[in-house]
Amino acid sequence: MADRAAVPEVIWARPERTGRGPKPAFTRADIAAAAVRIADASGLDGVTMRQVAAELGCGTMSLYNYVPRKEDLYELMIDAIGAEHEMFEPSGDWRADMLRNAEETRAIMYRHTWVPRLMPGVFGFSPSTLRYLEHCLACLEPLDVPAGTKTELIALLNGVVTTYTGNEIATAERTRAMPWSAEEENAVRMAYLGSQIATGAYPRLTAAFTEQSGPVDLEAVFRRALERILDAFDPDLR
Repeated sequence: MADRAAVPEVIWARPERTGRGPKPAFTRADIAAAAVRIADASGLDGVTMRQVAAELGCGTMSLYNYVPRKEDLYELMIDAIGAEHEMFEPSGDWRADMLRNAEETRAIMYRHTWVPRLMPGVFGFSPSTLRYLEHCLACLEPLDVPAGTKTELIALLNGVVTTYTGNEIATAERTRAMPWSAEEENAVRMAYLGSQIATGAYPRLTAAFTEQSGPVDLEAVFRRALERILDAFDPDLR
């Protein structure tokens, strides 16, 4: 295994391949695509340097000439899926454009369900990330607030999308792993909740559940969360 650097490094500041020898057999794009295929099929835990090397048909040690650390491999993966964002022409309606960006981010995460789990640990600004941030700032041109406030809005919106979508994905994965149906588990849990509410110890919860009876529209909840973030940054609503 290649020695870990004694100082922080950014994979994007490194040459594509280090070491002597013939012309590199792979590009970073090749390596990222192989890792993404593995993660899509087997989950993030299936992504190892050995598995990626096998997918590419090379030796594990030779892969370290291209990607010195697993953390770098994760950055390559996030950059690869970031390229799926559509850099559309801003419409002039900053709210509509940012909602569109958020919805697209959520769709990408559903195509690659490992992404929410990986996002908090990935640092650095990859080429795709920089292009996406530039795109979002272009969408926010009509918003009359400082540039720092705009970047805060982008970060907050992306954070909510990542958290919300990650929770949805984790819930779905847990449900698939259970030996009973989601309906059966929900019935048992609701029966328990009802027994606790009936004690009278939770009057405020009782009022809340009474008011919110019936199934929750998760799509509507997600959209309201996004709209409320945008409201907080909209000068016209202050």
